[in-house]
Amino acid sequence: MDKLVIRGGRRISGSITASGSKNTSLPIIAATLLAGDGTFTLHKIPDLKDIMTFTQLLNHLGAETTFEGNILKISTRNVESLQAPYELVKKMRASIYVLGPMLARFGHARVSLPGGCAFGPRPIDLHLMAMEKLGATITIETGFIDATIPGGKLRGGHINFPISSVGATGNALMAAVLAEGRTTISNAAAEPEIETLCKFLIAMGATIRGTGTTELEIEGTNTLRAIEFHNVFDRIEAGTLLAAAAITGGDITVNGVEPDQMKAVLNKFVHAGCTIETTENSITLKSPKKLIPTDVTAKPYPSFPTDMQAQWIALMTQAEGTSRITDKVYHERFNHIPELNRLGAHIEIHKNQAIVQGPQLLSGTKVMSTDLRASASLVLAGLVAEGTTEVLRVYHLDRGYEKIEMKLNSLGADISREKYTEF
Repeated sequence: MDKLVIRGGRRISGSITASGSKNTSLPIIAATLLAGDGTFTLHKIPDLKDIMTFTQLLNHLGAETTFEGNILKISTRNVESLQAPYELVKKMRASIYVLGPMLARFGHARVSLPGGCAFGPRPIDLHLMAMEKLGATITIETGFIDATIPGGKLRGGHINFPISSVGATGNALMAAVLAEGRTTISNAAAEPEIETLCKFLIAMGATIRGTGTTELEIEGTNTLRAIEFHNVFDRIEAGTLLAAAAITGGDITVNGVEPDQMKAVLNKFVHAGCTIETTENSITLKSPKKLIPTDVTAKPYPSFPTDMQAQWIALMTQAEGTSRITDKVYHERFNHIPELNRLGAHIEIHKNQAIVQGPQLLSGTKVMSTDLRASASLVLAGLVAEGTTEVLRVYHLDRGYEKIEMKLNSLGADISREKYTEF
């Protein structure tokens, strides 16, 4: 396995360009299954473990893919297998995205129950409910979701999500674009990742109204075409890089971004004492002399994202006072806190809230990654900790951050990637 060895105490400063979004890449890659002919050319796809896993899954189904220089080309004309195996699906929950497009195009899908990050229950019942509302019959046995369409083709219907779900909204969209008639989705997720998926499907020939809102209306069509498409930036990576500068007292400019998509996060940096300047495609953060404790509550977009919760907790260990970080999306997403406390943080958990006392002098030691964003919080803490921090099991980090140690080193960090063996 790999670990990151971080020699702390160095300011993160300079200019960097954000990578393409992982959370957008995965659904648009899945959506290529909807087109029976042609070759997709997808630009700004990040070189990540999750992307590799997902393309392997498509290859298993019969697709042809090439990936070079952040350009992914996909042809799904020869897709024949309708089974997504456990060996691939267990590696990431986003594999469930193939359910909707496979069912819509072929009338049948058999998908292993998904795996992914180990924090709290994240049921797939909303995905299955959406498929059933469109006329599918769902059975679960021997660890597989088996979806069929008794009538041979999905039918438009009304899907009303009891809670906002990015994944379920994406799956419902991809199924509905090939369904007969009109589909409406209420309480749809309005995250930029869903807006981008809508734009991708529209470019393929779909008819979708309400893009960017919580009420979507889809008119089904019979065929969709392969297209060339440019992916959007990764707003979570951008936020993590801003936090890296803020926690070390540095200044940073992140290019290739859309600041309007990050208003909630940028506002919190301002509340914490940072100076934020934006252009149409860049964000510049200047750190204060002292960080101000700032409470956040993670909720669906456009609120503060749950995927920045762990990084914010790490940042608040250096603020002068008490901060409260509440997660209303995933109540049990706090596996990083015991590891941050091992570094010298003083954080308590009360139900779905973390209470952070700062500032704390952090000291380097060995810590264990438990999930993707938890890993990022440990890296941030390691950047400001005295001495050397070893972050183990960084395969979690590699799922969502493209060459993160190289990017941070270009900004002044001292991080090396090394092999280690667990006993």
